[in-house]
Amino acid sequence: VQLVESGGGSVQAGGSLRLSCAASGFTYSSYCMGWFRQAPGKEREGVAIIDGDDSTSYTDSVNGRFTVSTDKAKNTLYLQMNSLKTEDTAMYYCAADHDRFCPGGSWYFVESHMDYWCKGTLVTISS
Repeated sequence: VQLVESGGGSVQAGGSLRLSCAASGFTYSSYCMGWFRQAPGKEREGVAIIDGDDSTSYTDSVNGRFTVSTDKAKNTLYLQMNSLKTEDTAMYYCAADHDRFCPGGSWYFVESHMDYWCKGTLVTISS
């Protein structure tokens, strides 16, 4: 299993970016997939998850601004990020959980269930 992330970069506040996460060795429709991020000096936190039936969940700080989706034909996970804020600056990671359905509970619990991780891509938002 391999996850390869792309799409990070630097934009001004209010701008948009789209992150991609291409998978090999498994199919997204059978896995819970997630995006996580770690800002400088902070712990990693959950951002968004999508399960094998395309049900999604977002952390409050990005709800309404970020959209998680998958292209099953391309076996690729996306995170569309709009109305970006300086506080969105972080290293972003995609991850996969063997289970088709994402676990409930806290984001810490969801993160602990992830089995595979990409190396991460840096997103920098300037004011």
